[in-house]
Amino acid sequence: QVQLVESGGGLVQAGGSLRLSCAASGITFSLNAMGWYRQAPGKQRELVATISSGGTTTYAYSMKGRFTISRDVAKNTVYLQMNSLEPEDTAVYYCNARHRITTDMYWGQGTQVTVSS
Repeated sequence: QVQLVESGGGLVQAGGSLRLSCAASGITFSLNAMGWYRQAPGKQRELVATISSGGTTTYAYSMKGRFTISRDVAKNTVYLQMNSLEPEDTAVYYCNARHRITTDMYWGQGTQVTVSS
């Protein structure tokens, strides 16, 4: 059974930093691309960053240079380091896994990030 458990969200002032973690079980990174998405109130869920099964990273344009996605294969954990946070980054952040062959997708329960001005 696949489980993705996010942690690390919270309240931070503009300009601050947070690191989100996604502990994965039931999947292997060699077969799955991992990603972070976010959803602000009244808006659609949007892509933040991905890391492929081979380790290639991609970012949404507005996050590039501020956010960094990484993974620890030994811990089966994916991270999202967020720097220079802005009030517009306030959202629920979700961890996602997508199997590179079957394209099955899995989601975590989300973690709230609130950036105050």
